[in-house]
Amino acid sequence: MATEFAYPDAAAKSAAPRPASAEQDAFEPEKMSLSMGPSHPSTHGVLRLQMEIDGEVVTKATPVIGYLHRGDEKIAENMTYNQFVPYTDRLDYLAPLANNMAYAIAVEKLANLDVPARCQAIRVITAELARISSHLMGLGAFGIDVGAWTVFLYSFTEREKLYKLFEELTGARFTTSYTRIGGVSRDEPEGWTGRGDAFCDQFLPILEEILALLTRNKIFTDRTVGIGTISRADAIAYGLTGPNLRASGVPMDLRKDRPYSGYEQYEFDVPVGTKGDSYDRYLVRGEEMRQSVRIIKQAVAKFPGGDWYAQDARKIFAPPKAKILSSMEELIQNFMLVTEGPQMPAGEVYFEAENPKGALGFYIVSKGGGVPYRLKIRAPSFCNLSILPKVCVGAMITDVVSILGSLDFVMGECDR
Repeated sequence: MATEFAYPDAAAKSAAPRPASAEQDAFEPEKMSLSMGPSHPSTHGVLRLQMEIDGEVVTKATPVIGYLHRGDEKIAENMTYNQFVPYTDRLDYLAPLANNMAYAIAVEKLANLDVPARCQAIRVITAELARISSHLMGLGAFGIDVGAWTVFLYSFTEREKLYKLFEELTGARFTTSYTRIGGVSRDEPEGWTGRGDAFCDQFLPILEEILALLTRNKIFTDRTVGIGTISRADAIAYGLTGPNLRASGVPMDLRKDRPYSGYEQYEFDVPVGTKGDSYDRYLVRGEEMRQSVRIIKQAVAKFPGGDWYAQDARKIFAPPKAKILSSMEELIQNFMLVTEGPQMPAGEVYFEAENPKGALGFYIVSKGGGVPYRLKIRAPSFCNLSILPKVCVGAMITDVVSILGSLDFVMGECDR
């Protein structure tokens, strides 16, 4: 089911996208060259935009990336499958729990391994909490970009509550490294799902209060309505995914279209925009947080018992520490997992999950053994930024700040 949004009447004027320069690709010496970033606060990381401007109007915009490149994909070829889990935390570092999950499912698909229902439910709950956390960060930063400080303070107060839940579950607040191939690192503490449910109950009214600060705000609508409009055709052509794609009217959500980890059990709507501008992208993320709460409450209500890791993953999943210290067989197994890695069959696999920023994909090629022969990451932020040379042309310089905030990217996964 797709949910469409209606614009506020005051903002219905919906300024048409400013026309692009006919000579956008040609160098015109009378125009000014302006470099925005890589240390500009509105670029949300080490992104540099090399722009050509005619007065206040952008006639050409070229994103320059790579300042945060760490070679994650090459590192993966020199690490065992389990050792690479912490590196996935550093992709979209605002949603590490979702990154862990996507990578683990990809490797499990390669190993032809199914995880139990309890593990799937834990993964769904943590992924949706991570989605809320990521969107709150994006919303708070977007608010600051257009001058709304109060939104930032509200959103970070709620994120702090989420970090306490993450710390209780994983032992870490930020880079959690919680998911394991074949399960999760530990079962949920007693009462943790109840505390997650309680967070959702108190979060919904606060979310409505946060959104009310912006949705009908005259300054906010003036800076977002009709700004950075991306058509449905362009969104598809440039490979956009996630909220940026859905805001342009494409109801694609991998949790619905290709369900994984038991998402087919839960009822939720896919919010879809109508105009594809910065305001639509804000509305879609606001509604996604409501739908995440809806999913979490269903998962908690039907939270299954049983194991939190696959029993048939004994050659992949590390044995419990108590058994390592008391059984020679378990000690040898742990030693082999650490030194040589889990032995995977030869083959290749691709899996992508619906992350907060869009479709995060892992393509893994295995020649057998404990180390991948090749690993390629399909980073949603990288693909989403590809639209900048088109969407920024014709915009005012101040509009570029609003466009970047509405795209909600993370350079950690863009540069990898």
